[in-house]
Amino acid sequence: MESQSQASGASPQGARRVVIVGGVAGGMSTATRLRRLDPTAEITVLERSGNVSFANCGLPYFVGGLIEEEEDLILQTPQQLFERFRLRVEVGAEVIEIRPSEQIVVVRSALDAREWTVPYDSLVLSMGAAPVRPPIPGYDRVRTLRTVEDATQLASDTERSPAHAVVIGAGFIGLEVAENLIGQGVDVTLVEAAPQVLPPLDAEMAVLLVDELETHGVTVEVGATVTEITDDAVVLRDGRTLPADIVVGAIGVRPDVRLARDAGLDIGPMGGIAVDNANLTSDPHIYAVGDAVEKIDAVSHASSLIALANIANRQGRRVADHICGLRSTIPPSLGTAIVKVFDLVVATVGWSERRLAETGRRFQVVHSHPFDHATYYPGATRMAIKMIFDLDDLSILGAQIVGRNGVDKRIDVLATAMAAGITADALADLELAYAPPFSSAKDPVNMLGYMAENIHSGSCKVVGPAELPGLVESGWQLIDVRTSEEFGAGAIPGARNVPLDELRENLGALGDAPIVVYCAVGQRGHTAAALLGELGVTVRNLDGGYVTYQAARRAAELSGRLTGEAPAPA
Repeated sequence: MESQSQASGASPQGARRVVIVGGVAGGMSTATRLRRLDPTAEITVLERSGNVSFANCGLPYFVGGLIEEEEDLILQTPQQLFERFRLRVEVGAEVIEIRPSEQIVVVRSALDAREWTVPYDSLVLSMGAAPVRPPIPGYDRVRTLRTVEDATQLASDTERSPAHAVVIGAGFIGLEVAENLIGQGVDVTLVEAAPQVLPPLDAEMAVLLVDELETHGVTVEVGATVTEITDDAVVLRDGRTLPADIVVGAIGVRPDVRLARDAGLDIGPMGGIAVDNANLTSDPHIYAVGDAVEKIDAVSHASSLIALANIANRQGRRVADHICGLRSTIPPSLGTAIVKVFDLVVATVGWSERRLAETGRRFQVVHSHPFDHATYYPGATRMAIKMIFDLDDLSILGAQIVGRNGVDKRIDVLATAMAAGITADALADLELAYAPPFSSAKDPVNMLGYMAENIHSGSCKVVGPAELPGLVESGWQLIDVRTSEEFGAGAIPGARNVPLDELRENLGALGDAPIVVYCAVGQRGHTAAALLGELGVTVRNLDGGYVTYQAARRAAELSGRLTGEAPAPA
């Protein structure tokens, strides 16, 4: 939708009347920004829950006891918002109807069911998204985690010392809930219908989380569908029964669009409220922000549903600007996200390889396994990084990182690069902060740039783990250039060990067949491929080396067990 008007919306009395339905990120950022821009506006915020401004991303950590007091979740009370911003905030006030032709909303009190109307010049909808509640027998017993009241109830459940909990859904929220229930001494089983945890990631990256979860006591069940929930158990489709004193549902959310649909506003193709580039709906006096709204995806430029607090905050600010007549455009969304899983950190931005493969777009994948800082400085830990870029214009399409340290700043650099249109090869020239405790002279982000540059220039040709079986079957040799000790500890079936430092001397014994080389993480393999290429050998390097191969193999084996199909041999 194109922006329809500036919608200044001043009332006949001169004071602009703005009604905001829903608080938290989108609604409250709209209200406070609006007050800063317009000291005379009549701003009313209507919130159906008992809290209008709270840290919803902190709810799992309240359940886990890391945030000790409920009050610590409350950012602002209605009284504080009135004293500081002169906002009229009503909690326990549910908007049950919008009448666009009259420019009023109908409100019902949760306390006494009293109803009243509130007029508006501009209306901002910030209802968020509602947890998905599938039609599974017994699902009414399932807890969700959306409000402070939800968190308080779940925390109260844990105080009764339950023995077993089942968390349905292994996305971002499900992982956080599982970790925090473990922290409260509860045995946790994590159930996910997809064949992997954290479905937004690609399989070989997501599988890295399983060891961390299991090491900390979480039982992981992927490819498992819940068919029934009883008073003390969760029943799976294969007939198994999981004991469950607590069941938490974290299988996703749907945009809360009931008010918008009933008011005749346009709903987009993804099921969210359709808005233009200023977050105006199909009604020129009604805006919508946050999780209920469809966003423009930065990779596909199509409508998408991305439920993130930072996007809601940004939209709220821009809507306030637009109401007050300032130029305002909402940029496309990248979907940048991060989650802590015990001692691991997992982050993602943009699209996964799996999603891109379904579009037919030409792209290239690179894997790297750098240390978060200089290895000679104590405490260096490895990360696993995956970047995907367009083969034609080198635009960055997505990235995923799993590691213990330094994950957040690398994903933020990559997200910034994507937003700024910096190409994959140009990452090599970014001037990033370096000192031994923080990075290496060649930062992991720079290294991604070098890899993209080498591939695009043709100086290095790579092959992914999934391509190996076909190449080996067609006659390619598989050469492991690690040391004999590394090779003896585990290698790809069918590989021949020729250590990198002995490669030149053994060239004559390699024969005439083309070669795939690999090492632990790809770096020595690149050196070997460059050497062999200079000597006229047809050669490719295994992307990400043996470490990525193992992760991909494990993910394939898991998927094969779930589908009854054996993974293709290497």
